[in-house]
Amino acid sequence: MTAESAAPSADVPALRVAHLEKRYGTLKAVDRVSFEVRRGEIVGLLGPNGAGKTTTINMILGLLEPSAGEVQIGGIPLRSRRGAALARTNFAAVYSALPGNLTVRQNLRIFALLYDVADGTHRIDALIEEFDLARLADTKCGLLSSGEQTRVALAKALLNRPELLLLDEPTASLDPSAAQIVREKIKGLAASRRCGILWTSHNMLEVEAVCDRVLLLSHGRILLEGEPRSLPQRHGAASLEELFIRVAREPLSAAAGGAA
Repeated sequence: MTAESAAPSADVPALRVAHLEKRYGTLKAVDRVSFEVRRGEIVGLLGPNGAGKTTTINMILGLLEPSAGEVQIGGIPLRSRRGAALARTNFAAVYSALPGNLTVRQNLRIFALLYDVADGTHRIDALIEEFDLARLADTKCGLLSSGEQTRVALAKALLNRPELLLLDEPTASLDPSAAQIVREKIKGLAASRRCGILWTSHNMLEVEAVCDRVLLLSHGRILLEGEPRSLPQRHGAASLEELFIRVAREPLSAAAGGAA
């Protein structure tokens, strides 16, 4: 089943995570995490290193088997209908580079085959134009700048027209100008295509500019949740960055007021 083969229901979230756990012996890397990402919504998944963000993303992508809990993508349970669920999602990260010895077009063609994109050639041409990659189409990806590689990675992540897009630090290696272009492009995707986006970042100014809602994780748990501009005020912090630092250093104190 491909992502195009079934029309999604507008009232079904792009992503639903319920009581998700990942245990390694007695260590709980993710501890009963529950949240949703609605269609057209950009949700920031925030937390210090080791908070459980990447583990959570890897379980959503089917790369890790949860110890407990459920993931649904577009209303489809990942555990029982893995292929159908994963056909509705895609992923991009600064640390997950495309093969550098292949050209932009070759990379997109290979991934179009892997994602079983029915109109692969047309889809590739459209994305090359959308992301301003025409002059780079026959250039090997290993020769591209960081900003160019990010644009190619986003084009790859949209090949299958995902309902859910997972972005792990997508602008981490970019200069401010390139990062702004990428942020605006992603905001446009959420608005025009009603794609749900789960975004991780350590750049709190970026999160405030892009995300509709944020989830703050620490020690595998969601401690706080809310709109990125109003959430700090409700917990006595001057900025999202200050609140992030407080959660990272004193998670129990920061969570004393409960999620909001």
